[in-house]
Amino acid sequence: MIDKRVNSLAEAVAGIKDGAVVLCAGFGGAGLPDALCEAIIEQGARDLTVVANNAGVGRTGLAALMAAGRVRKIICSFPRSSGSVVFEELYSAGKIELELLPQGTLSERMRCAAAGLGGFYSPVSVGTRLAEGKEHRENDGRIYVLEKPLKGDVALLAADRADRWGNLTFRKSQRNFNPTMAMAADLAIAQVRRIVELGELDPEVIHTPGIFVDRVVQVTF
Repeated sequence: MIDKRVNSLAEAVAGIKDGAVVLCAGFGGAGLPDALCEAIIEQGARDLTVVANNAGVGRTGLAALMAAGRVRKIICSFPRSSGSVVFEELYSAGKIELELLPQGTLSERMRCAAAGLGGFYSPVSVGTRLAEGKEHRENDGRIYVLEKPLKGDVALLAADRADRWGNLTFRKSQRNFNPTMAMAADLAIAQVRRIVELGELDPEVIHTPGIFVDRVVQVTF
C-alpha cells in the first residue's frame, strides 16, 4: 500500500545529509515550508546549499536555518527583499555565499533538471558578470549563454492539501515554485495544511502528482 504520510516533522526531514542542495519553495510570504526548514535545525544537517526565490523572511523558516549557521551558500533571485534581515547580516559578515540568478533563469534551470535536459541557452545576462565563465553561442545573430540544470538533493514544499499517495494541491499563489521543485529533487518533502482521504482530491485539481512526492506531513500554518 502506498502511504507517504509521516507522523512528525523529525521523520519528514530524517536523512538529509550535510552538504545537500536543498530546493526551498516559496515566493515572498506565500508557499513557504517554514516548519520543515526549522525542523532541519533540530535534525542537524549543515553546510547546505539552498535554492530559493528569496533569501528568507524575518527570522523564521529559511531565515532561522541560515541564522543557525547551517547554510553555506544560497542561490536566489531576490536576496535583499523586504524582511531579508538575516541574510544581510550574514552576507555583510562574510558568513554566507551568494549566487544570484534572474528569476526566470532560476525556474528554467530547475525545470531542465526535472525534465532530464542538459540545460538551455538564454540571452539573459549576456554582457554582465552573471555570464562570466559560461559557454556563449551565437544563434541567428544573437548571443546566448548556456545555463545548466539545477538539481536538488531535497525539495522542501508547502501545500494546502494532500492524500496518502502524496498528491498535492496548492492554494492560489502558494503554488509558485513548489511543483517544479518537487520534480527537480531526489527527495521531495511536503508540509501540508490538511491530509484528506484517498479519492477526495479531484484528479483535475491536483497540481503535483504523488509520483513526484516522497513524504507528506500535516502541519498547522
